[in-house]
Amino acid sequence: MALALKFEKLVQYGEMENYEDLASLGGVTRGRMSQIMSLLNLAPDIIEEVLFLSLTTKGRDPVNTDKLLKLSLTPDWEEQREMWRELW
Repeated sequence: MALALKFEKLVQYGEMENYEDLASLGGVTRGRMSQIMSLLNLAPDIIEEVLFLSLTTKGRDPVNTDKLLKLSLTPDWEEQREMWRELW
């Protein structure tokens, strides 16, 4: 999530021309870069919660990239929030 926010600023302020350049610089595919950037489609309150999640010290992390990507594909923020609550 933090990477997506940082990458968005780099492009927005002209430090990088586009996401394709970022993907190349980061050594990832354009598809992976698209996945990272799609996290910006999450509702602002979910983004904030993700940024301040506690470290998981035991067992599996309840939130992972796949789950967040699934949420980001849902355009309705209220529906996202419902899905987010179900994760917990």
